[in-house]
Amino acid sequence: MALRLFTSFRVTAVEIFKRTYIKNKEMNRTEKITVPVEGMTCASCVLRVERTLNKISGVKNPVVNLALEQATFEYDSSIVNLKSIAARIDKSGYKLLLPENKKEETSNRVDLDKRQMENYFFVKKEFYFSLFLTIPVSVISMFLMIPPIQEISALNMESWNKVFFIFTTLILFRPGRRFFILAVKAAKQFTADMNTLVAIGTGSAYVYSSMAIFFPELLNVDPASHLYFDTTAVIITLILLGKMLEAKAKNKTSEALKKLIGLQSKFAIVVRNGVELLTPILKLQKNDIVLVKPGSTIPADGVIVSGQSTINESMLTGESFPIEKSVGAQVVGGTMNLSGSFTFKTTAIGKETVISKIIELVENAQTSKAPIQKLVDKVASIFIPIVLLLAISTFAIWYFLLDASFSAAMINFISVLIIACPCALGLATPTAIMVGTGLGATKGILIKNVESLEKLYKVTTIVFDKTGTLTEGKPIVSKIFSFENFSEESVLSIAASVAKNSEHPFSEAITNYATQNKIELTEVKSFSSFPGLGAIGKLESGTVIYGSEKFMNENNFDLSLHKKNINDISETLNSIVFIGFNKQLIGIISLEDEIKVDAKKSISKLKEMNLEMIILSGDQKVIVDNLAMQVGIEKSFSKLMPEQKVEKIKELQSAGKTVAMVGDGINDSPSLAQADVGVAIGTGTDIAIATADVTLIKGQLPTLITAINISKRTINTIRQNLFWAFIYNVVGIPIAMLGILNPMFAAFAMAFSSVSVVSNSLRLRYKKLD
Repeated sequence: MALRLFTSFRVTAVEIFKRTYIKNKEMNRTEKITVPVEGMTCASCVLRVERTLNKISGVKNPVVNLALEQATFEYDSSIVNLKSIAARIDKSGYKLLLPENKKEETSNRVDLDKRQMENYFFVKKEFYFSLFLTIPVSVISMFLMIPPIQEISALNMESWNKVFFIFTTLILFRPGRRFFILAVKAAKQFTADMNTLVAIGTGSAYVYSSMAIFFPELLNVDPASHLYFDTTAVIITLILLGKMLEAKAKNKTSEALKKLIGLQSKFAIVVRNGVELLTPILKLQKNDIVLVKPGSTIPADGVIVSGQSTINESMLTGESFPIEKSVGAQVVGGTMNLSGSFTFKTTAIGKETVISKIIELVENAQTSKAPIQKLVDKVASIFIPIVLLLAISTFAIWYFLLDASFSAAMINFISVLIIACPCALGLATPTAIMVGTGLGATKGILIKNVESLEKLYKVTTIVFDKTGTLTEGKPIVSKIFSFENFSEESVLSIAASVAKNSEHPFSEAITNYATQNKIELTEVKSFSSFPGLGAIGKLESGTVIYGSEKFMNENNFDLSLHKKNINDISETLNSIVFIGFNKQLIGIISLEDEIKVDAKKSISKLKEMNLEMIILSGDQKVIVDNLAMQVGIEKSFSKLMPEQKVEKIKELQSAGKTVAMVGDGINDSPSLAQADVGVAIGTGTDIAIATADVTLIKGQLPTLITAINISKRTINTIRQNLFWAFIYNVVGIPIAMLGILNPMFAAFAMAFSSVSVVSNSLRLRYKKLD
């Protein structure tokens, strides 16, 4: 008999989560908030915002995401308020877009797409303005370098330089002003970032060229010579081009999250006193009766009270087939009603709904930081100062030691500054994470955070629970054996009377079988559950004890009297429940649970990925061994209590193995918590399981393979992104210092480093993951 299968927790994982949450709320006034941040351009910006938040008393656990352009942090409202936090951020050179109220805080999710599109169109407008002025500056400058063209030109070179001055000034003080404003703000905080490099580089070329026109005697330069207005203009334009393409690509990285947000209805048809009222979703209340018409989205979670329909839940579970629903069935907000009309009573609204919890999980995963990002942050913190020193050293070496002209040394100085801009560093990790976790969500895979993603990538051993994981988890009664002059009907009545108080699948199977056969049940005076063993209930006529063989022995039942019967029943390979009444064994109920149709194929694919697989079960050895043989798993352990499963996982970990535990998320919560990665198999209503690192909403094993592949592809993409982000600098800076790299080519390379990183992240969407 499966020892673990009688675990019957009175408090579900969701209730534990709620109680913990309420308790924490009572202890302090800490709130968690995610708000947009304006003005960030690179990894250094992210680091500065985080450092500023960390310095504010009452603020904890700040995480800033460059790809989403937002900050997530906890703050104690009794110590600090949001306005004072925003003021501190503003002083550091950035801006927090604070919500006016709680409802607007929720709407920040909805505004994500709007903010990203507004930013894209703003940068696009600035780019085209700059491009319109840059083309004549760069093209005419290039042609004027040819002597015959200079001779036939209507204006002399000095006059052309003054025209270029006007055009470049417009570029610098319109689209280019963003770099100078942020550079000045950074300087006030005694820090530097990508804007500092761009501002110093373009500003140097612009100031030098301007002085050559108006004060040539100071620099001993001919105002009719070739100056560097074209360098300034082209650098600004190319960087804006990179920013525009980056903004467009970043918009795509959050598509999955925006699709989830888009599933939420804005209105609901509420029926009150027989009248249908179109009600904003924010005003919907629990226990409201809501009418859902064909083709409309279900606005909240609830239970159908009238009517029936087919509902498409693919957007949440990935399940392609519509599901028939009728009175008493649960419906989930965000799913699509297809054919019929029905009314349902709301049981969860707002942030309590399944779709809101899924969005929250995805957001948390996307805003969390990968361990590798900490290294990037350390590099970013010292990178800009080092670049400034290298640029100054380059100028000094060329001008003072190599006797280069001032303009030649300055050009090399600018090239070093521009090629070194670390825009791509700040995007390398978050863009890949956004695409990876978003992709998982669309396939019914919820990843708690980036650490879980990275650990899943490293998994060497997968431990499976049996019931509900490798089997369907929906056992049915196959046969009832009765002893001691008790009929099968009376054995079933006694067992079901107690079993109806338990949430365990086997107890539910016994209760359902009794209901189907119209068996009369007796009222239970008291009930006690013993996890992993069984249960005891008191009826008017006596005490019922049912459970495993071990549980019966512990309660002094002499099973030797029925040893042959027990052996014969065990050979059927079905799970068995011993039924005792007033110290007598009165029967055995045999239950069967079908193996999942995709189990064998999934195990075979996991083997191809060189993963070790083990079954840990509380069921009988003969049953567990048979299941292992059928699905192709070589190693299995049976008759394990929950704490014994934890010990087995510890043994594997002490042997240097990275362990993933796959279970139902409730009965196996200790094992899920102990494993390096806890993977909960369940339905959409199980997403709040606190112990799971990864939740497979569909409850199908092939999605486990998809989850592992997503983790591998995402981590590999992060590594590729960091390689490309660093290679531009590692290769480009020495070339610039040697005087080989033109500043305009440096600007082109720097701009497209960010684009290449974001584009590489987007490639994840087209990878084969099954």
